[in-house]
Amino acid sequence: MAALRVAKLHERAVLPARASAGAAGYDLAACAAAVVPAWGRALVPTGLALALPPGTYGRVAPRSGLSVRAGLAVGAGVVDPDYRGELMVLLINLSGADFIVRPGDRVAQLVLERISTPEVEACASPAELGDTARQAGGFGSTGV
Repeated sequence: MAALRVAKLHERAVLPARASAGAAGYDLAACAAAVVPAWGRALVPTGLALALPPGTYGRVAPRSGLSVRAGLAVGAGVVDPDYRGELMVLLINLSGADFIVRPGDRVAQLVLERISTPEVEACASPAELGDTARQAGGFGSTGV
């Protein structure tokens, strides 16, 4: 696979890094201070621009420790392969206390995933989609 190419846009930007040899994602750090208000959200700058390897996109995912300890979630987590602007992390605070982000704090992780973009084929009816054991069974149809 080709390299993940990264440009630092800000002096305090930190290059993405895997925390261990088995880590699926690259930790992303804030390059500026921010406050994620209680029950609110904030865009946190990383100070990085990326060129993703061909055939991949980036998924910005939460760090498990921040999710468990601080109640933080990540929103809007898709980085398209043709995007060259600054990578921002949307943090959502699901707790009743403000969360303070300091420059250098690891706030999310970037996971590279393969893209599949087949042509879209319109069908005249659901019958053309083919039968499955589940059919149209939705929420809760396979058990709790």
